[in-house]
Amino acid sequence: MSERKPYPSDLSVEQWSLIEPVITAWKDRHRSVSGHQGAYEMREIVNAILYQSRTGCQWAYLPHDLPPKTATYYYFALWRDDGTDQVIHELLRCQVREKARRLEDPTLVVLDTQSVRVAAGVPASTTGRDAAKRVPGRKRGLAVDVLGLIIAVTVLAANTHDNAAGIALLNQVAEHTGATVKKALVDQGFKNQVVTHGSGLGIEVEIVERNPQETGFVPQPKRWRVEQTYGVLILHRRLVRDYEHRPSSSASRVYWAMTHVMVRRLTARAPPPGATRRR
Repeated sequence: MSERKPYPSDLSVEQWSLIEPVITAWKDRHRSVSGHQGAYEMREIVNAILYQSRTGCQWAYLPHDLPPKTATYYYFALWRDDGTDQVIHELLRCQVREKARRLEDPTLVVLDTQSVRVAAGVPASTTGRDAAKRVPGRKRGLAVDVLGLIIAVTVLAANTHDNAAGIALLNQVAEHTGATVKKALVDQGFKNQVVTHGSGLGIEVEIVERNPQETGFVPQPKRWRVEQTYGVLILHRRLVRDYEHRPSSSASRVYWAMTHVMVRRLTARAPPPGATRRR
């Protein structure tokens, strides 16, 4: 990497080593006919994507010491369309689960949706208005495991019923994890249609009902993990609103944000023996 003052979002050498094998393999499969290796290092391309994800800046406002929009978007779009972003994410997810001494794929997932406003210029054909939450924009759906790691992502118009999001998420869960997932927890926004669809996939869908005697925000066992994941993602300012013209780009942003979270988890230093933790 060229010498420059690092940004807080930059990957360390150790963090880059977790991603680099996937990128190197991708480069080997996409060699230039002329043999040209490109003007920018792949680590810097990823740093630019992560910088934009964390700061939320527009493409044209990428710092001059990072690769420009033309190069960064070129790779962002290629990796979005061929699934490289998901390959990287999936590799890291399995490593985080292994570090937590869990099997590679979960047996239980938690589903939920979040409606977010869109930026000016986002095509109206891909947006709608969530009447219940009074939010015009898009609906972001997640399926996460009990560690809060993402198993599936879907992005739909905000006026799409949670049933459609739930069905799409269950299909992805079944595709990505095979037959390991046996149960899914959902809130009352999902209806029997999702339960029936899950049954057809061999997944028991449980609608977790809220206790009517409870007031305010009361975390529900296991289901709170998906709320926590949404909270972590919103720390990446590119996800505070939906700025992407394509829903597939919005989903890719989620994968990149979670990739950034996971490389930090995997390279976090354990406290020395006898050290006290802050409460």
